[in-house]
Amino acid sequence: MRYLTFALTKGRLALKTLNLLETAGVTCEEMKDDKESRKLIFVNEEEKLRFFLAKGPDVPIYVEYGAADIGIVGKDTIMENGRRLYEVLDLGLGACKMCICGPESAKEYLNHNQLIRVATKYPKIAKDYFYNQKNQTIELIKLNGSIELAPIVGLAEVIVDIVETGETLKDNGLKVLEEICPLSARMVVNPVSMKMENERITKLIQSLKQRISNIARNVDI
Repeated sequence: MRYLTFALTKGRLALKTLNLLETAGVTCEEMKDDKESRKLIFVNEEEKLRFFLAKGPDVPIYVEYGAADIGIVGKDTIMENGRRLYEVLDLGLGACKMCICGPESAKEYLNHNQLIRVATKYPKIAKDYFYNQKNQTIELIKLNGSIELAPIVGLAEVIVDIVETGETLKDNGLKVLEEICPLSARMVVNPVSMKMENERITKLIQSLKQRISNIARNVDI
């Protein structure tokens, strides 16, 4: 039996993912017990499972090229990367939303389809929403730091960004003007791996679906 390899997104999501996978019988004690390890690959020899951590934007790349059979990554990253892979399951972890945000006065620009400047870390998502859903022309400004700063200093009328609690927006006189889509962690699978390891991967998906459903119903798993 070949190893089934998982690419997990670094950070808080990795631990949440491991905890959820554990409820479905997918474990890696080596990874959970040694958080300070400099190892890059963690293995469950008994179950023939391998795990590694990667930055969010890199996870879909590892999966697309077959370096990982399965990846756990945010929906925003999947949308922005546009990689060739199967999105098979919404894990419900890290729930938030992609939104258009700005001062209240910016609503007028959105309502009348005026040419506006949009600052974002997610140019592909922003273009798709404005061009294909709103039919509105924009001047896109790609930023990498604190996006909320853009409308405050006059760089852009609005921003497209992820919103969790909305506290940062509120503290800076901004608000959610439109919601683009809900976001959460998703399981993605390499198309070739899905064919070669269909039974193992399908069994895992079904098991996780049941656990997620139980969590949603507040059932002790």
